[in-house]
Parts: sequence; structure tokens; C-alpha cells
Amino acid sequence: MAKKMGGLAKAARRKLRKRAAGMEVRRKREFTYRGYTLDEIKAMTLQEVIELLPSRARRTYLRGLDEQQATFVERLRAAAWDETALRTHCRDVPILPDFIGKKVSIHNGKAFETVEIKPEMIGHYLGEFAMTRRPVKHSGPGVGATRSSKFMPLK
Repeated sequence: MAKKMGGLAKAARRKLRKRAAGMEVRRKREFTYRGYTLDEIKAMTLQEVIELLPSRARRTYLRGLDEQQATFVERLRAAAWDETALRTHCRDVPILPDFIGKKVSIHNGKAFETVEIKPEMIGHYLGEFAMTRRPVKHSGPGVGATRSSKFMPLK
């Protein structure tokens, strides 16, 4: 019982210290990407942004996008903010800061999955956000699956 009381007193002292120190309520941290805020990144040129990307995404842009990828990037940049999602089969396009806030429907091999692009997605590929495989959901065993299922009751 004494141990429990000591814990309460310790918590109370901690609260008093926080109040005395003038600690404020935690604020939501501002998004940064490799040390730059979102506004600073949007002010950069495309070449400067490419230098910040991870190696695989950087190499994709340095070698040049193919025709289909380039047309998709241009259509996405020209798209309005409140428009419906832009549909694409291009899963191998790295996300740039220009894409933030826009909706994209990415094909997963069967259907289009709509994704809103957020700042945390910069440097990742579009295909990472539209999974192509689903976990297998097994039902009960079928006929012939077990020895006991051989014998069907007669009605």
C-alpha cells in the first residue's frame, strides 16, 4: 500500500514541477523533409528537390521519365485542387512536393484505389500506396479436405 502512495506523490510532484517550469501543452510538430519545411521545399527548383530525394527516386528523375510517366506528371501538375481523382496505371512515379493535396487513383491490377497525396509521401512511389495483393481469407474445409468429410450423411 505504501508503494502505491509513493507513486501518487511522485506523480503529483512531477505535475507541480511542470506547472512551475511553465511548460505548455504539446503542439503538433510542423512537417519537415530532410530538414526543410514544406514551404521551403515548394519554393525550390525541381533540380534542388530531386537532390533531396532518396537515391532510387533521384535516379528515376535524373535518367528521365518515359512518355507515359511524363504525361501523367504534367496532367497532375495541371489538375485543380478540388477535382476528382486522376486515374493512372503508372505505379513507378516518385512523388514530388507539387503533388501534395491532390487525389490520384492508382491501378492495383484489378481496380483503381484512390489516394490523397500527403507530405509524408514525398520520395515514395505511387505504387506503394495501392497494394496489389490481399491477404488470403480461408473459409471452412471443403469436401475431401479431411478424412471425416468422405462420409456424407443420407437424408
